[in-house]
Amino acid sequence: MTESTPIYDTFWEPDANSSRPNDTRYGIKVAHSLNDMMQVAAIRAAVFLSEQNCPYHEEFDGNDFCAVHLIGYRGFEPVACLRARFFADFAKLERLAVRHEYRNTRMSFAIVKAGIELARKKGYRRVYGHAQDRLVNFWSRFGARPLPKTKDKELVFSDYSYTEMLLETDLHSDPITLDSDPYTIIRPEGSWHRSGVLDGSAQRPASSPQRHDLNGQASG
Repeated sequence: MTESTPIYDTFWEPDANSSRPNDTRYGIKVAHSLNDMMQVAAIRAAVFLSEQNCPYHEEFDGNDFCAVHLIGYRGFEPVACLRARFFADFAKLERLAVRHEYRNTRMSFAIVKAGIELARKKGYRRVYGHAQDRLVNFWSRFGARPLPKTKDKELVFSDYSYTEMLLETDLHSDPITLDSDPYTIIRPEGSWHRSGVLDGSAQRPASSPQRHDLNGQASG
């Protein structure tokens, strides 16, 4: 049975009948392609490099290819992004960037909620992050609380002072676990609620086309 569409998969792909200039809907999706990652880089460059004068190598820190990225859209225009990384017992939300002309919209809240929901779907109950001190109240609206500051643990990077934040959530009603359908687990990230290309391939009988004997280099 297909579950309702989650907030992290509400973007609709354009087609030949799409009216790009007039579409004002908001949507969010997980980045899956090089073009998606280019959109993420463009948003973060506009916000962090241009507005906050962050050095390039501090913003693009080597963690982008070990993370999940969410992109927020108004119509078909990418306007926001958020990065999520996953550790043993917590998820970390970071690199929230919203283009300045869209900061008075609901996108900031929507994409953070999407990141929290994605983490919960993956089985995480603790969501950690670093909030610029001026944005602590924003993150508190999601239920996150500041962790105690100590003099030997002051958090400063890229010329801003940060506060560690922790959100403790309820367990998702249907998280991805080892008990999940194996076809669900191999679907694209964030698209666990709908059939993927490998679901369709399961309609073909197994033929092991690349199988070799014991002396070969491959097995089925």
